Amino acid sequence: MNSKIIETLGKIDPVGLDDMSSIRFMNRVDIKYVVPLNKLLDLLQLLNGNYKILDINNTRALPYSTTYFDTSDYLFYIQHVRGKAERYKLRYRIYESSGDSFLEVKKKNLKGRTMKWRIFNDFTPGMFDVDALDLMAKYLPVEPERLSPSIINSFSRVTLAGLETMERITLDFDINYTDVRSGKRDAFPYLAIVELKKDGNSISCPFNSMMKSLNSYPTGFSKYVMGLALLNETLKKNMIKRRFIILNKIENEYARHNGQ
Repeated sequence: MNSKIIETLGKIDPVGLDDMSSIRFMNRVDIKYVVPLNKLLDLLQLLNGNYKILDINNTRALPYSTTYFDTSDYLFYIQHVRGKAERYKLRYRIYESSGDSFLEVKKKNLKGRTMKWRIFNDFTPGMFDVDALDLMAKYLPVEPERLSPSIINSFSRVTLAGLETMERITLDFDINYTDVRSGKRDAFPYLAIVELKKDGNSISCPFNSMMKSLNSYPTGFSKYVMGLALLNETLKKNMIKRRFIILNKIENEYARHNGQ
């Protein structure tokens, strides 16, 4: 990570996990932006003074690892690329700074809200335990025996809290993928995914104004879908072709900034 970014992270007032409890938002509205990695420094400078940064054991850029599950014919991927209003994801997420592991079901509902249910659960290859099966039976409309790991996604995340405005902002970068089924690997080293998570639908908040000042505007982006599309040549991608055009522009902007 750029040394100037590290320096800026250190200047932002910290907040602990306990203080974040009021903005966990397991039922929320998500607004995403994709930007070249070099824009993070400008964004962090704007955020400083308006938001606090999550600090765990003196670490502010926290490593995550996520294993996504799908059917053999990639039902969850297809739901997303076809724009199905109600769609699902199943994943194991490991917070590497603490070692905590969660099984999570994510659902985008008909009103465009993201709902998430999760339990502490360790991933054992080839099987789901009783607690995992109970969670899936309650919230996932797919039989567990149809699901197996599809890709592993690792990244670093900076989390910022607007405790007064009731906002949570995540900045994801260092985004890497491994296709579990083929062994193929790839990455988006030039990319940062910026996401606003909040309870309400209004986009009139300080953060959105900051993004607009950086000439960045909301766009849909799924790390799972784009990673799978990057790695798997057999999957249909016509309906997300625009996303790759955006990524190409971002990669070119990043290259120009770094004199490549």
